This record gives sequence, structure tokens and C-alpha cells, in this order.
Amino acid sequence: MYSSEETYSTKSKALNINLRSDVYGTLAEIGGGQEVARAFFQAGGASGTVAKSISAYDKTFSDYLYNNKKPGRYVSSDRLIKMLNKEHNELVSLLSDKCTSNTKFFVFADTVETINYAKTNQGSGWMGVKFQMSQYSEPNEIIVHVRLLENDSLLQQYTLGALGVNLIYAAFNYYKYPNKFLSSLMDNLSNDRVDINMVKMSGPELDYVDNRLLSVQLVKNGMTPATMFDKNGEFQQPYEMLYKKNVLLFRGKFNPITHVAIDMLKSSCNLFKKSKNYETNDTIGICEITLNNLLESGHLDERDFLDRVDILNELGQNVMISNFEEYYKLAHYFSDFKLNRLRIVLGIPALKNILNEKYYTNLKGGIMEAFANLFQKNIKLYVYPGLDNGNLTNSKNIKVPDNIKGLYQYLKENRKIVDIEKYNPEYLNIYSREVLKMIQEGKDGWENFVPKEVAEKIRLKRLFGLNTK
Repeated sequence: MYSSEETYSTKSKALNINLRSDVYGTLAEIGGGQEVARAFFQAGGASGTVAKSISAYDKTFSDYLYNNKKPGRYVSSDRLIKMLNKEHNELVSLLSDKCTSNTKFFVFADTVETINYAKTNQGSGWMGVKFQMSQYSEPNEIIVHVRLLENDSLLQQYTLGALGVNLIYAAFNYYKYPNKFLSSLMDNLSNDRVDINMVKMSGPELDYVDNRLLSVQLVKNGMTPATMFDKNGEFQQPYEMLYKKNVLLFRGKFNPITHVAIDMLKSSCNLFKKSKNYETNDTIGICEITLNNLLESGHLDERDFLDRVDILNELGQNVMISNFEEYYKLAHYFSDFKLNRLRIVLGIPALKNILNEKYYTNLKGGIMEAFANLFQKNIKLYVYPGLDNGNLTNSKNIKVPDNIKGLYQYLKENRKIVDIEKYNPEYLNIYSREVLKMIQEGKDGWENFVPKEVAEKIRLKRLFGLNTK
């Protein structure tokens, strides 16, 4: 095995696998071409590694091989899993009696759409590997979702080949080291070529892995700008979760989630329901945490992150982790998913920051460029009121810099900034940072500021540095 401190070329990795006498398997590819198979064959020595290589371009053949009862989508996790299962079953049933006892069978599969000739789509797809660490052991499985960012189909194919080789190599060499596993997927690649927004591991050698932590590491490593979990804490591919949905987004630290945060969610949801053509089944709420909030202590506190996600999930919330500090970047990210509507819920402090030009000095167009992204035609800000020296503050009486008052008034008159008017005034004096301080200092009464079920979990699991003295 190569040193974990050195990066090797795609050809070197493929050759290393080819020269191993204990690894033997199948490469099955749909849509993007046989780029991974080509990398192994060009490296040399593939006859000792590749038992079978197959590429099913025609949809009828693809359905016949992998899904003849219910065709479904071709570029999907469902199709990938069926490919992996079918090829692995065939491989083991045909060759288990013919190979040596130390043979480690594997199947690599991908189903990928590369950019078309007219460049009217974006390349994306799924790849995975099913592999054994001994001939008679249960297989492990690793599933990856990627977006191919290059604007040329040939370049996307090269990227796909390198990524597939990296995945197979990492599966056999770095399965015990998840952080190294993730970083090695980008060997000989860069984040302007590919966005890896999902890695999911399972199996006997991988049961120690928490896939939510893998997803956060993807954001931390710059391999993707955001990752999402559903109400059950399961990773969801963002496009499938968001496509043509109405989205209510609420950014916060949620350590802990307080009564005022719950009221912000409920009151904004009630306001959203009054929108024209609102459909409950097409609407999802998302609680978003920025990576900076998770790294306030200088490092990722994995237990703290999981506790926050667990509590939000128990309250029925979807969760998003992103590296977007500015709201205009967050809005721009959502523009890729063809949302019906996006409503961003925020408080007065966040609105003040949005109106502060110092955050846009890096943009050529300054605040005008930022607002062009933030206030797209399907986006509105829902503003929850706050107290300023005991005085109620909302979007109507907030202090606005003189030089953008005209712009701000335009946004208000066109209802791009909307006040949440039905809220619980009793909660306006609750500040999560003060509640957190009470928890950590062991002061009585913090339970009054959080939902009952949240207080019970904090006490039971001693969350957020609970001090019981």
C-alpha cells in the first residue's frame, strides 16, 4: 500500500490495484462512458483485476440488465444500488469456487449524465463500490453523488475516470480512516472540476462510521458548499430534496433551540401558507447551520454537531450545513434547484448585517450585486421582530444607512422584505447565547426558555456543557 502522506497519479493508483493478487471484480458504467474501466486497462495488468467490464448505453438494455420490472430513473441512487447488487451477486456466484480463498471481490458501478452537446444540462450522477475484505465476508458499500462542473463533456469524462479510480483505491486502502478516505477522493482533481456532495458508507468494516459526520467533512474540506439531512437524520441529495419545492429556510446556531426559535419557525410558516398557490406537500422547512458556527471553538466538535442535528430532527426539522457566511451566497446556491419559492426567516440583527455594505467590499458591484442574488424573483425575507433597548424593532423602523434608503424602500414596497406580524411577544426577551451560558454555568431556570422535550434531552444526555454543580 502507498504511503498515506503522498498523492499518486490516477494511473499509479489503477496500476497498484491491478498488481494486487487478492482483488478481483467488475466495472459497470452507464451514461458517462467507460472512463473508469479505461483507466484500469490503460494502466496495464488489468487482466488480473477486471473480471468483467460492461457499459449499457441503450436504456432498454439498462432496464433489461438492472431493472426490467420497474424501469424508473436511470441516473439515480436506486439504479446504482441495483447495478451494484446484481453485478456482485453474479460475480460471487460464478467465481467464488474458482478463485483463491484470499480473493477480495469488488464491484464498481456508476450511472452518470455528462453535459450534452448543446450544454443545456449539468453533468451529475452516482457512483459506488461494493467490496469484501475477505472472500466469505459480507460486502461493504460506499455510495457517492457528484456534480461535474466542467463545461466540456470530454473533461467531465476525464474527471469521472479519475474519481472512480480514487474511490476504488480508497475503498481498499483507507476504509479505516474516513477523513483520509474523503480527502483522497479529490486526488488529481480540484473543486472547480467536481462537487462531491454525498458519501455514504455501510457494511461490517464500516459500521463505525456516522455518515452525518462524513457529510460535514465534505463541507469542511471544500468538496461541496452544503449538505442536507432529512427529518430522520438521513442524508438527502440536495437536488432531489429541493427540486421545484417551496422552501422555508431558517439560519441559526440551535445550541440550544429555544422558544423564540420555535416561534420564528411557526409564525413564518403560517405567513408562508398565505402565499398564492401554496401547497403543503410541496413545501419543506430547513434549519441551516453555517460551518463557522460549528467551528467556533477552532475545531469541529462532532458530538456537539450530532446533538444539534438530533434535537432538530426530533422536532421534525430538516437540517442543512453550509459554508455560506453571507445570505446572498446562500440564495445563489438555491437558484440551481429551480425552486418555486424561497422564504428566508431572519431576525433584526441578521437584517442589519444584510444592509451593511462592509460585507460586500469584495464584490465589483458591491451591495447592488449582492442584492441581485439575494432578492431574486422567487425569494423574500421574512423578518421576525426584536427588541432594541426595550423598543420593538421591525423592518419598518429599523435604522437604514442613508445611501441605501431608496433601495430599501423599493424592496419593502415590492414585498421582498416582509414583517412577521403574528408572533408571541413573550419570547422576544429570549436570547440563545444567554440560555447557553445559563446551561454551562449551572444557573437555575434555563429550562423555561426551551421546549420541554429539548430540556429533557439536555438533562438526560448532559448536552451543551450542562453544569449541574
